[in-house]
Amino acid sequence: MKILFTGGGTGGHVVPIIAITREIKKIHKANDLQFFFLGPEDETGSNLLLQEGIKVKNVLAGKARRYVNLKAFMQNLIDVLIKIPIGVLQSFFCIFFLSPDLIFSKGGFGSIPGVLAGKLLFVPIFLHESDVTPGFANKILRGFALEIFTSFPKTEHFSPKKLILVGNPIRKELLTGSRKEAKSLFELSSAKPVILILGGSQGAQRINDEILEVLPQLLEKFEIIHQCGEKNCKTIEKESKVIINKNLEPFYHLYPFLKESELRQAYAAADLIVSRAGSGIIFEIAAVGKPSILIPLPESAQNHQLKNAYAYEENGATIVIEENNFTSHFFLEKLKSLFENPNKLKNMSEKAKEFSKPEAGWIIANYLIEYLTK
Repeated sequence: MKILFTGGGTGGHVVPIIAITREIKKIHKANDLQFFFLGPEDETGSNLLLQEGIKVKNVLAGKARRYVNLKAFMQNLIDVLIKIPIGVLQSFFCIFFLSPDLIFSKGGFGSIPGVLAGKLLFVPIFLHESDVTPGFANKILRGFALEIFTSFPKTEHFSPKKLILVGNPIRKELLTGSRKEAKSLFELSSAKPVILILGGSQGAQRINDEILEVLPQLLEKFEIIHQCGEKNCKTIEKESKVIINKNLEPFYHLYPFLKESELRQAYAAADLIVSRAGSGIIFEIAAVGKPSILIPLPESAQNHQLKNAYAYEENGATIVIEENNFTSHFFLEKLKSLFENPNKLKNMSEKAKEFSKPEAGWIIANYLIEYLTK
């Protein structure tokens, strides 16, 4: 039996596929399952998939650019008239010779060629939508799916008849960290509350700049694990050394990127998490039951991060600060206020757990296995 995954555009499309694959392997012990991924070239994503035993096949894919200028218009035109048709043709021959038993699409512009070709070849198609408001690709492809798995209860633009609310699949291994191991790994002092800052890669610099503005004041009160992004790390490291005195240096732990083994320990150590508002990170924060502050990326497609953040905030699990309100001193005072109110933090943690859906990957995996074996 063969399962073909497709999607692409960001890491948010790859990580849930990994989570689902791991769950399928746990459920279906026989060696008759093969996993493939079809999507645009992405070295980081491909390496992660290959580590899970998922064979990667690259095809061309287009992208919908929403900013208005001549260059964007021409790029969109090239994608629609050249890249996507070529990608569909590449996908058609790949799927024809591969003969998968089903296609699971995670969305993103990279999923369009594979799903269109799969439909032409009568392959059963399943979609997963991570966000409150669907991306451009899933809006186009929704009519081709047998079922659509969703993350949030009030997902927009889809027919309720096809929807199955499951949450966003997370890697369960992230739930296995311990404060003791985290203390050793990050050389934590345990003298202050630990703040985990996950800047992400896109737009992280704007968060990093505000953090640096008040970094000495933050470190007086808190110990910080800061994932700042590969592109920003060297600059932030230099700037932080200038503004932090020697006494505070042990409380600042800067990383360009946290690997899975490190991230699970960082989650365990954190007393509060500061992050963007992608669906994947929201469901990870919820699963580990941590209070959080979310700063949605303003440029996210269909403003989905803002909608995700406010959907998560509805039950009291987080505090949303829109980026135009995210100033260094406001952030510092918000943190101080929260930690002066331990009951508030405890309630946020409980609400996060209530919102969480750690079994999303397992539910999808079971559904796919049942479909294949019925």
